[in-house]
Amino acid sequence: MISGSTMSDSKKLDGNGKNAQTAAGAAAEAAPDDAAPHYLGHRQRLRQRFLAGGSNAVSDYEMLELILFRAIPQRDLKPLAKKLLATFGSFNEVISAPIERLKEVKGLGEAAVAELKIVQAAAQRLTRGEVKQRSVLSSWSNVLDYCRSSMAFADKEQFRVLFLDKRNQLIADEVQQTGTVDHTPVYPREVVKRALELSATAVILVHNHPSGDPTPSRADIQMTQAIIEVAKPLGISVHDHLIVGKHGHASLKGLKLM
Repeated sequence: MISGSTMSDSKKLDGNGKNAQTAAGAAAEAAPDDAAPHYLGHRQRLRQRFLAGGSNAVSDYEMLELILFRAIPQRDLKPLAKKLLATFGSFNEVISAPIERLKEVKGLGEAAVAELKIVQAAAQRLTRGEVKQRSVLSSWSNVLDYCRSSMAFADKEQFRVLFLDKRNQLIADEVQQTGTVDHTPVYPREVVKRALELSATAVILVHNHPSGDPTPSRADIQMTQAIIEVAKPLGISVHDHLIVGKHGHASLKGLKLM
């Protein structure tokens, strides 16, 4: 009886099993489109929106997503992009953050860090090219853009000099010194010596305040006056001393401090 009962139940089970397998197969055939990662469609839509409307058509976190797509192809990047903005404060600060700090962000590998720094380098080359095309004094807004993109978000003070010819066109742009978070040693005679080597007739001094506040300090003013005193007898003009920070810039000439 047990044997007969088992045979009968087995037939029923076989029938039910085939029906279950058929239903499972049909579901599997319908699944691929539904199972595709949602971020794949998001990436395509975001690219199309950017191409159609430019940078104004996407938010800061979406711009970061676009940059990171190539470096991280198999992941939803919206959470990472928003995390970067929360960590560093703004799109500019993410792009300009030191490499070692970027590497500390979980989920951001070497390839992704490289993509961010490539964007920063490209931005600096573009603005530097605009500065070099014509007289620096007639393209002052481009000079400010270039200085801010190069230095405003650095975590240490840098002192750089823009060396100009007699037509006020850029001969060279050089970082003279890199210091600490709130101090950079500057040697006036070294600045003037380099100007003479380049046959420069004028210079623009630039440094950054990592604190973000571009207000000139007493030391900034004194250092500027010292360079002017050494440069003037040699026929070298100091056009201005710019201080750049996250929250803007200050011109010592504009403030009548030189």
